[in-house]
Amino acid sequence: MAFYFLLFLIIFIIVMSLRTLFLPSALQEKYISWQSFVYLLFIYSTLFIGFGLIYFLLMQIGLEVLIENGQKIDSRKLYELQSSLYFSGVTLFSIGYGDLSPVGYGRFIAIMEGMIGYTIPASFVVRTVIDFRKDQT
Repeated sequence: MAFYFLLFLIIFIIVMSLRTLFLPSALQEKYISWQSFVYLLFIYSTLFIGFGLIYFLLMQIGLEVLIENGQKIDSRKLYELQSSLYFSGVTLFSIGYGDLSPVGYGRFIAIMEGMIGYTIPASFVVRTVIDFRKDQT
């Protein structure tokens, strides 16, 4: 029961963080600024930690979602958490070194995370252009 609650909570936080990209008043400062940079940093951090925790939670219930160099990840909890966060980071930023690979449900989650990682900069730029055009009229 706690697993499903935590999973729902993490997904809710991720969705609410992404939702701010599409709200008209998401950025008070509409152009590129330090505030915009910190805003993007917050969104990326939320996604990075959120997806990492999803991978970690799935491993805790016995699902194999990540493998390291073709073998099951060491079952020490701290190492699983580190590996989950590391994989989430390299997937979100599309680096993908290849030392950790998704398997099973992890593949679907990694694809979703990668697509979100690609669309965040584009949506931020589009949002900035739309706000700039509104200010020009």
